[in-house]
Amino acid sequence: MSTQFYNSLTRKKEIFKPIEPGKVKLYTCGPTVYDTAHIGNFRAFMFEDLLKRYLLLKGFEVNHIMNITDVDDKTIKRSFDENIPISELTKKYTGRFFEDLKVLKILPADNYPKATNHVPAMVRMIENLVKNKNAYIADDGSVYFAIDSYHDYGQLINLDFSQQKRSNRILADEYTKEKPQDFVLWKSWKEKEGDIFWDSPWGKGRPGWHIECSAMSTEYLGNHFDIHCGGVDNLFPHHENEIAQSVCATEEPFVNIWMHCEYLLVEKGKMSKSQGNYFRISDLIEKGFSGEILRYILLNTHYRSKLNFTMDKKHEAEQVIQRITDLYDRLLSINNTVENNASLPKEYSQFERALDNDLDTPVALAIFFEWVRKTNIKLDSDSLQEKEAESGVYFLDKVNSIFDLIKENIEVPKEVLDLVNVRQKARQENDWVLSDKLRYKINDLGWIVEDTLTGQKCKPLKS
Repeated sequence: MSTQFYNSLTRKKEIFKPIEPGKVKLYTCGPTVYDTAHIGNFRAFMFEDLLKRYLLLKGFEVNHIMNITDVDDKTIKRSFDENIPISELTKKYTGRFFEDLKVLKILPADNYPKATNHVPAMVRMIENLVKNKNAYIADDGSVYFAIDSYHDYGQLINLDFSQQKRSNRILADEYTKEKPQDFVLWKSWKEKEGDIFWDSPWGKGRPGWHIECSAMSTEYLGNHFDIHCGGVDNLFPHHENEIAQSVCATEEPFVNIWMHCEYLLVEKGKMSKSQGNYFRISDLIEKGFSGEILRYILLNTHYRSKLNFTMDKKHEAEQVIQRITDLYDRLLSINNTVENNASLPKEYSQFERALDNDLDTPVALAIFFEWVRKTNIKLDSDSLQEKEAESGVYFLDKVNSIFDLIKENIEVPKEVLDLVNVRQKARQENDWVLSDKLRYKINDLGWIVEDTLTGQKCKPLKS
């Protein structure tokens, strides 16, 4: 079965074919760093991590870009409310975001471009839109995109203009689809904004939110790339506007596949600070959740279905994590070496087919858990062969490269970590002789180093 993803743009599943064979250009909307990201935000980031990990497992080379929105209406308002420079505010919350990524074991992007570092690229894109008559300059020096100039506007959310109440323009970054409006590309400077401005051909000001992602994605991935992701809340106006301005500015196709994950609910309701059900990752860690537990909860529901987060899911997730970790340890005690020509159990092809079907994690995990059950029965009856143990470790490694649920509570000695880091550099430089020597040296110290899709991993070498 070929890998298929649901394309929000065409509203159907499509066979995935990258523009350049073997390589995937992926852009994911990152955080707006005016506050600490909450569990709902991380539902989207976790889905994107799943997608990236699966593409890596399939053998693709993935170039992943995730933006950091460090200037917009929200960041400016928060900096004024807290009476601190916007750079200080965004630095604090960017740092917290990266801390949470580590806790959740989310693979880092290849680049995290910040909006404030790419304003010249945004100005150039706006200049092209003005030149192409897709944008116009208002009396105050603000620049707006004329949605009437792009005939396909509304295609992402299947918007019927004839049924909509229309107004001329809007300055705010966010608004509803009940009123399609010309949206702002460049906001003219207001005295109340103090020193938050950049120079442009239209005077002092700052970019609108939507132009930021268009400029940064095309700067790093080219005008036409493979996949763009986000939550369903990004569909309109953000992604709809991205498509319009990007296509009009570059006069090329923009993105082949748009993928969006559904909302996360808490106890079947909307998350709200006033309701006391607003959770940051640090809040949940304090309540006894781990990165593995949160990964399982966030990935156990299909990304296009609403996810209901409840506190009582913690117990079930703990049991699942422990069962998988225990099985892995039991198999390693029988056979801790996976040969290059190792086979996989028949369940792996079923597991892979499920993920090929638009990342169907519930079905994939059901197949995996049934294999876990049968394997434990064999282990309990002492009827599992050494070759089956090797096959099982291989299967678990593949599953873990995607879901990353196996607990890692082992403290690796600094001497071993130093050798692992040197070996990683040797591998990057294609010095395979040195890489092998370092592997044996690590073995002599009682550790085994494994090369996985997500990097090198160290485990005690069991006799």
